[in-house]
Amino acid sequence: MSDTDQQGNGATAGAAATPPKVNMRILAQYMRDLSFENVAAQKKIQGSNVQPDIQVQVSLDANKRETENQYDVGIKFKITSKNKSDEQTLFIIELDYVGLFLIEGVPQEQLHPFLLIECPRMLFPFARRIISDVSRDGGFPPLNLDTVDFLALYKQELQRQAALKAQQGAEPATN
Repeated sequence: MSDTDQQGNGATAGAAATPPKVNMRILAQYMRDLSFENVAAQKKIQGSNVQPDIQVQVSLDANKRETENQYDVGIKFKITSKNKSDEQTLFIIELDYVGLFLIEGVPQEQLHPFLLIECPRMLFPFARRIISDVSRDGGFPPLNLDTVDFLALYKQELQRQAALKAQQGAEPATN
């Protein structure tokens, strides 16, 4: 009898402490915008002296949709390749890649970081493949992006916003 009571009480206490189950599904993925410019071909840049220096800029956005628990999460890449020797641009890739997510069970105070960290992690492999294919199809070796640390990117953005608020707060109001 005591075994049954202990199991029943343990199950009830465990159920009360269990957080709601998080459900995340990608309902759709699409390219909102894609641009590739082969500047090297236009300027007839050739030769063995070409040593690319690649700069990658990543930005994120997330928007609530009208449908309950659905969000659009976008990753924007701007990739510029310049020749190290003369700083001439070789190519530019711009990709705006979006996922439509269904997200349930995430507490409201954790939703913003979830949307800007976890959702982009799910989208990144697909965007990386597109960038690799586009650079290869554009006449360059496939560009395989390093993994993006979306947590660090999120923290940087929070710090940038906090610094901006502090700067605005320090400025005297003008009438």
